[in-house]
Amino acid sequence: MELAHLAAGIGSALIIIGGGFGIGKLAAAAMEATGRQPEAAGGIRTTMIIAAALIEGISLFALVICFILAGK
Repeated sequence: MELAHLAAGIGSALIIIGGGFGIGKLAAAAMEATGRQPEAAGGIRTTMIIAAALIEGISLFALVICFILAGK
């Protein structure tokens, strides 16, 4: 049973790290695109927010799965 909690902790850490890297890469690409084409900043911002929400949603779903598996 202790291994299930350890696996859930490691899985949670990997999920958070992956989500952080994903959002960081997304923000860097959006900043670069805005710098190259400032007139498209509104559309780029909207697309970035939608993509960040999807990344956070997937991360939250994976965290919930880790906690459910740790409880069994």
